[in-house]
Amino acid sequence: MDRRTHRRDFLKSTALAGAGYWVACHSLRAQSTSANEKLNVGIIGVNHRGRENMRSVASENIVALCDIDDQYLDEAAKQYPKARRFNDWRTMLDEQGIDAVVISTTDHTHAPAAIKAMRTGKHVYVEKPLGHTVGEARLVRETYLGGKLATQMGTQIHATDNYRRVVELVRSGAVGPIHEVHVWCGRIGPGGGMPEGEDPVPSHLHWDLWIGPAPYRPYNKAYMPGNLTWNRYWDFGNGTIGDMGSHLIDLPYWALDLEFPTSCQAHGDPATPNPHTNPHWLISTWEHPAKGDRPAVKLTWYDGIQRPESPPGHDLSTWGIGVMFVGEKGKILADYGKRILLPEDQYKDYKTPEPWIPPSLGHHQEWIHACKTGAPTLCNFDYSGKLIEHNLLGNVAYRTGKKLQWDAKNLKAINCPEAEQYIHKKYREGWEIG
Repeated sequence: MDRRTHRRDFLKSTALAGAGYWVACHSLRAQSTSANEKLNVGIIGVNHRGRENMRSVASENIVALCDIDDQYLDEAAKQYPKARRFNDWRTMLDEQGIDAVVISTTDHTHAPAAIKAMRTGKHVYVEKPLGHTVGEARLVRETYLGGKLATQMGTQIHATDNYRRVVELVRSGAVGPIHEVHVWCGRIGPGGGMPEGEDPVPSHLHWDLWIGPAPYRPYNKAYMPGNLTWNRYWDFGNGTIGDMGSHLIDLPYWALDLEFPTSCQAHGDPATPNPHTNPHWLISTWEHPAKGDRPAVKLTWYDGIQRPESPPGHDLSTWGIGVMFVGEKGKILADYGKRILLPEDQYKDYKTPEPWIPPSLGHHQEWIHACKTGAPTLCNFDYSGKLIEHNLLGNVAYRTGKKLQWDAKNLKAINCPEAEQYIHKKYREGWEIG
């Protein structure tokens, strides 16, 4: 068997391991809930993304609703009038009779809520990113690995057929060994600083609970007029890479079986980072070591107006999002719904591999099925914890202005002690993760 064939077999086998063979798996542990019984589900965050997630698990018993906005709670309660209502997720998670929770809050409360849920024995679905810092992503992953609960991060595109077909192209060696990947999203960050002044807190809003573990700041309506306005502030979000990087970097992470990088560097606009807000655009590059027969990989992220160099015949400025795998024999250009082998003349007669990654039950349905049967999920907190830890390191590199030499085992930038303040964070009193 030559090296090329061995490499294809290795990548194919790890693709199947990533998919978990969950459609063919036996139960991993005994469950109190049979596959035909309904789960008792609590919803933390009932509007915006939370409303969509709630709709996606509506086949189960929605028994608890939690939100810091009473108007949102009132609206959700019209659909689930028997569900108990809460403003504080900490109180809700202490309640009995809840099997599983769906967390769709702002980034800065994802990890604290997910960790408490797991520690109280509840299955967890949480929106991306899994944590607000590199350290939180690691802690969520370690908490999950210490138990036997079903988990899933909200990277819904991972369940699509197109991602599966791209993974199969990469792992079958369609464009040869891949040393380089470029990933981008055209969302432009607003930049700027903190809003000035203080506004009266609306009577329906529990502002202190919204702030949660973040440093306390007076209410200003600029934080909350839209679904992602808060995401521009380091206290609450992670900008475009924290949000859309979860979906887009997921593809090369899965296809190339990536784990922990050895270095990361980044720059953006403004060149000198604002202490309060993420940049208008960011370019971040990670170096991944070789693994098995897969060579070392350099992965670069671009957002805002930035793009990699366009391949002949394809203007990437017209692609709002995308991933480009650069192989020794060609390129694969992909987004959520399409995939192109380049150069097209070279691949016009190419026979794509027979699909081998099983179709998904559906992103939320995978998780529900796992809660009831013990079958694995594709975006469990082991896989997604490593992905988010990787992505958020890009923000750390940008904020320090240095190329970080990364010691993943010890969660340290060995050449940059000042990175520690961004890898971990301090929690407001009463909101610490124990």
